[in-house]
Amino acid sequence: MGLNCLLEAERDFKVVARCNDAASCFEAVRGLAPDIAILDMSMPDIFEQATIDIGNSATCAARLVFLATSVEDRDLAMLAAAGAYGVMLHDEEPETLIQTLRQVADGQKMLPPPSCEEAISRAQTAMPEKYLAMLTERERQIMNLVSEGLSNKEIGRRLKVADGTIKVHLHHIFRKLEISNRTILATLAVHYAGPGGV
Repeated sequence: MGLNCLLEAERDFKVVARCNDAASCFEAVRGLAPDIAILDMSMPDIFEQATIDIGNSATCAARLVFLATSVEDRDLAMLAAAGAYGVMLHDEEPETLIQTLRQVADGQKMLPPPSCEEAISRAQTAMPEKYLAMLTERERQIMNLVSEGLSNKEIGRRLKVADGTIKVHLHHIFRKLEISNRTILATLAVHYAGPGGV
């Protein structure tokens, strides 16, 4: 039984939208304001979009629950560290899925089992403040703009520099923070940002 049919069979759940891509998912989340949004991690670009929206409570009041094939995914650990409400596995029993969603509806965070909690803990401590202190003011600006989902070209236009210069700055940021890509950088920016950004 598909998840949609499973939910529609329960009196206390109402499915208000089904989407095929990340952009339409978060457009529906913002427009319909559901209590819970279930997002499939196999959907293209879902991680990048979720990273941005989790950090912006003004546009995403829904409790985000991620559907995945494995709880070992680094992306899932990063999202949980950033504030996602839950993670469910594709192959879990229907009763378990429903129970998880009811608990999330009650305000409980349903994070992965202990093996993945360790990964979440590592994600939360992956960038201590001393690493942030190593970044220049320009690098912090770029980090904040990456977390907004801007491309190198868009960041370059915003800061009035060539996009090649942005690439160089990103290389330096990755090296200083010991990370490998901009999606991790965006998640870290969301997790560690204050009111005015990192």
